[in-house]
Amino acid sequence: MALTRPTLTRRGVRALAAVAVALAALTGAIVWFAGSEDRALDGACDGVLPVGDVRSVLGGDAELDVTNRTEGAFGDKAAKSGGKAAKSGGKRANSLSVRCRIAAEGTGHIAVTIAGSPRPRAEYGYGELYAAVPASHTLPVPLGNGWSGLFATESARLGDAEDGTATTAVLLDCARRGDSLLITVETALRGATTLDDPAVRPDFVRTATATAEAANDHWGCGARLGTPVRTVGLPVNEDEYEPLLGAKGTCAAVPTASRSAVSTARETARDRAPRESCVLGTRDGSPLYRLEAYYGPYAEDARSQYTRDYDYENVTPAEKPAGRLGQSAYWAGATCPRGAESALYLIRAADADGETRRRPDLAYERAALAAFAAASAEHHGCAAPSLPKG
Repeated sequence: MALTRPTLTRRGVRALAAVAVALAALTGAIVWFAGSEDRALDGACDGVLPVGDVRSVLGGDAELDVTNRTEGAFGDKAAKSGGKAAKSGGKRANSLSVRCRIAAEGTGHIAVTIAGSPRPRAEYGYGELYAAVPASHTLPVPLGNGWSGLFATESARLGDAEDGTATTAVLLDCARRGDSLLITVETALRGATTLDDPAVRPDFVRTATATAEAANDHWGCGARLGTPVRTVGLPVNEDEYEPLLGAKGTCAAVPTASRSAVSTARETARDRAPRESCVLGTRDGSPLYRLEAYYGPYAEDARSQYTRDYDYENVTPAEKPAGRLGQSAYWAGATCPRGAESALYLIRAADADGETRRRPDLAYERAALAAFAAASAEHHGCAAPSLPKG
């Protein structure tokens, strides 16, 4: 029997036409929304985000949610969203502040912050000037490979709740005297991802270094860039101490002390890191003192916070190059090349509780600070530090 095509009624024709229009509209909506996500990602962080790297880290097929905010200016160039160059007491300051966050459901997120330095003086004393890097329980390690940067975590232990979360910071020392850009990227991945796997860690760093390269060009920074980071170490945990006499990194040259029972150290390599830490402890690793070195934006931020937190003191690191901070700490300072923020060095006793100190070994504290500051300043090409008096 021959097959015949059924004849469409007028009502049927209208129904098919309506279906066709609806399908076309739906297809258009799908294309528009996909394009909208791409456009949002391309424009994130003022257009300097490495889209390919972000998709690779979060999963190429993942649906992404993008939030973005850009304001202020760097040097003479305003961000795309507008902004005016800031002045700070006659000294040019950089108000550039860029934040974007890309989240993938079920995978994790990447949060990026870009800040120009130095900041306007009006921002001092009202909170952190720059995005923080975790350093309470672990010691951040340098990126190396020619970068001035840090790799940091809250914990570096396999299986901890924060095992898949890390922060990478990259400091660009711009060709324009005294200016810099600080790029800070938090990467949080769920699932089986572990920082204990050395093959995984560079994925956490790649977004930061690629963003830094694009930002360097976009804002005309002209900084010296590093090379791709193929390997990066784990931040140093609290139980990873060693004999102080054998220290070769940030604790090198710091003396031991019999009266204070200082004999162990937790340290990292220096390798152009914009922030350095050295923790001194007893034979069993119990912490006694913490030494810190801050450069560039981190030194500026620390001085701003001490002005806020210790405004009852007669003198703080914001007012003098060296001195004693109440009964709890000493600080030193050093002038650094090309108009950069003066470096800041601190020693604080682990048992310091406000103004309460039991039998403090002040002579040792000054000696340890002097040795730490001198070695760090030399590594960074800064002048001999100004040291606190007795």
